[in-house]
This record gives sequence, structure tokens and C-alpha cells, in this order.
Amino acid sequence: QVQLVESGGGLVQAGGSLRLSCAASGRTSGYAMGWFRQAPGEERELVAAITWSGDRIVYADFVKGRFTISRDNAKNTVSLQMNSLKPEDTAVYYCAVAPRSWTVATALYNYWGQGTQVTVSS
Repeated sequence: QVQLVESGGGLVQAGGSLRLSCAASGRTSGYAMGWFRQAPGEERELVAAITWSGDRIVYADFVKGRFTISRDNAKNTVSLQMNSLKPEDTAVYYCAVAPRSWTVATALYNYWGQGTQVTVSS
């Protein structure tokens, strides 16, 4: 069993930055971790994912060049640095763990945090 707690969300003006953090308890060794987001009335979507070793990372096209995912395995944390934020980035952001080495399929992420709200004003 893995428990996840996100932090770092908030209100920011367009062009600003936020850093989201996710603290995990339980096993994440060898597992993929990811950040997802869900806006009102929209489906949950992948933002970025990273393998245990960090040798494989994927970003959604809409965040490439602006967001950076990283993980600290010693601390059992994963972070998302978000720069050049846009109003369309407004959503609840979720941290998740997939009990496998790699996947970008939302359905294969079995463990989820409670989410943290990110609001970008124009």
C-alpha cells in the first residue's frame, strides 16, 4: 500500500511559477511515478511521468519546456516544477504511483494523492 500527500498548490499570476511536491509512504522502489491534472468538466490527464531511476521521463505536449518532473528516492518524493504558467494550467494536480517500472496509462496508476489546487489568473 502506498499513501501520497501533495503540497505546493496555490494561486499564481500568469507567467509565474509553482513547485508541487508529493511525499510517499510505502514502497515506490522500482515503480513509475507521475503527475496528473483534472480541470472542471474535463478528464484526468497525464502531465509528466518518471521511472524509478529517472532514465525515462515523459511530458504532455502542453507542458513541454515549461514543467520539470524530478524524484528523490532517498526521501521518497516526487516534484513538479512549473514555470511560465498559463490560465489553462488551472486544475487539481494529483501525484500517482504505478506498481510497474513504466507506464503512461492513467488506469495503471493504482495509488493517488488527494490532489492540490493550482489556479493561474490572467
